[in-house]
Amino acid sequence: MKFLLRHRALLSALGVILIVLTAFCCCFFALGSAASQAQKPVVVLDAGHGGIDAGVRGTLTGVKESDLNLSFVRILQEKFEAAGFEAVLTRKTEAGLYGTTAPGHKKRDMAARAKIIGEGSPALVLSVHQNFFSDSARRGAQAFYLMGSASSKALACSLQSALNRMPECVKKTSPVAGDYFILKCSGAPSAIVECGFLSSPEDEQLLVTHEYREKLASAIFEGALTYLSSSS
Repeated sequence: MKFLLRHRALLSALGVILIVLTAFCCCFFALGSAASQAQKPVVVLDAGHGGIDAGVRGTLTGVKESDLNLSFVRILQEKFEAAGFEAVLTRKTEAGLYGTTAPGHKKRDMAARAKIIGEGSPALVLSVHQNFFSDSARRGAQAFYLMGSASSKALACSLQSALNRMPECVKKTSPVAGDYFILKCSGAPSAIVECGFLSSPEDEQLLVTHEYREKLASAIFEGALTYLSSSS
């Protein structure tokens, strides 16, 4: 009888120990997972325009710049997240960020983007757009950086190098400096990528295909990673 009582007491004690160990392990792994999530570098991906602000349109298909921008950003999101980054999108849907269409919607839209970028504490900011020019012969993807910002210029140069290496690049070009609001929303390296000219029939025919958007997004991703690895 005493043996049975001791046996039961031992089993009870072991059960308590097992419960404590299980709880400890759960807490440990939960904390580890949270810490791992917190350590992920953040990249903010900004799809230009949206909603009533469609941006420019293709001369052949009438495709909206805003739709192409969002498509590129979603592809980039997949690539960055697969590489261990946390991707924050300023615009996740076809809608703009202005709230209402009342006068001043563009200013409200830009303010909302600036807020998302600032709160994201990003390691990198990429804003995606499509270009348009009066001369339909003008073609190609081009990166833009904030004038006076060494980090923005270095990022844009890395992006442009990757874009220039694409087989579809008909003319190698250099990044362009300017005073761009979207690149002043954070102290993080920031650049704009104009993926092509919707005023060019040749560029438009490429941009409307998912295959080409994948290839161009891969070049942007490659350029961004090259910059991050060289600046770390």
